[in-house]
Amino acid sequence: MHLKPDLEINDLSRMFNASIRGWINYYGHFYKSQLYNVLGHMNDALVKWARRKYKKLERHKIRAIRWLGRLAKNVPELFAHWRLGILPAAGIMGAG
Repeated sequence: MHLKPDLEINDLSRMFNASIRGWINYYGHFYKSQLYNVLGHMNDALVKWARRKYKKLERHKIRAIRWLGRLAKNVPELFAHWRLGILPAAGIMGAG
């Protein structure tokens, strides 16, 4: 994902939501304790993508996490795991 800075976030959502839903269905039934780790990794990959996509976020990891957190809070239907409330943490905590 982070190697696709030419794509918009809507494109990433269309590309990866089916896989994310599959992970939620599988891990949710068999390895619920691992579900949050897998989906947290997805949020980390989205932060890495944002830092490559937007030059203003390139050197500011916390700023990228907050930007993504605000986006997740405002448009939770964009990614399947955001609907479950698994959002980038710093975006919720210090967004102001």
